[in-house]
Amino acid sequence: MNDPIVYLNGDFLPLSQAKVSVLDRGFLFGDGVYEVIPAYGGKLFRLEEHLQRLEYSLRGIRLDSPLEALRWRHILGELVRDDGDQSIYLQITRGTAPKRDHVFPEHIRPTVFAMATPIQTTKPQPAKAVTCEDIRWQLCHLKTITLLANVLLRQDAVDHGCQESILVRDGTVTEGAASNLFAVMEGTVVTPPKGPHLLPGVTRDLILELAETHGIPAAERAIPLAEFRRAEEIWYTSSTRELVPVVELDNRPVGKGTPGPIWRQMYELFQAYKQAFREAS
Repeated sequence: MNDPIVYLNGDFLPLSQAKVSVLDRGFLFGDGVYEVIPAYGGKLFRLEEHLQRLEYSLRGIRLDSPLEALRWRHILGELVRDDGDQSIYLQITRGTAPKRDHVFPEHIRPTVFAMATPIQTTKPQPAKAVTCEDIRWQLCHLKTITLLANVLLRQDAVDHGCQESILVRDGTVTEGAASNLFAVMEGTVVTPPKGPHLLPGVTRDLILELAETHGIPAAERAIPLAEFRRAEEIWYTSSTRELVPVVELDNRPVGKGTPGPIWRQMYELFQAYKQAFREAS
């Protein structure tokens, strides 16, 4: 579709007709939150977990949810109009105020926008990554639209011929510029623990669930950069990229320089989980 139907403030309309005010606080201040929810076979994947994270982010910026869970389900479900794989982008800003002022305005209506985009869920290609100092703020556990630092960090990876930046804060790795991180250390799948310096990823949590279910050793703990560089395997995860193996870090091979056996096992488990989800009634 050249002009897909989107949702904006109570209406479904063509994307070309969706407009917001230049005084919207999302435009002026980056004052808002967002979610990205995959849909497989026309079904929203891990929707409850995504809505819980949305509510958590809204509370974190002191903004009440403009809609109840059932209403979210209806709106997002309407955007998933076929059986293809899609990504649903949902954004909520504090709304449009009569003047530009840092202080929260009173009695304004949040701006709610959502759209669906087709995604390709083919097997990911091995990736290269580069380490960067984590220059972001102290509230990275909130999924806010204030993403300029992430943009700059991701661009730094591209400038180095890589697909992702591995962020380092106080000598430990936190996450990717647009992903969560996993490393295999002596056969154990390790990921940095949740906290204010990384986003609590829905795919991240599912990987840990699958590891526990299938008896794969896993742990959540801090990973010093020096230890991370010695990892047998490195992956990054996100809702749309799923599980991506990193075969080169800072121009040096990770492990044997090819996707590792535990990544292959986890990838197959993830795909089987997705297929079961597709087939469930």
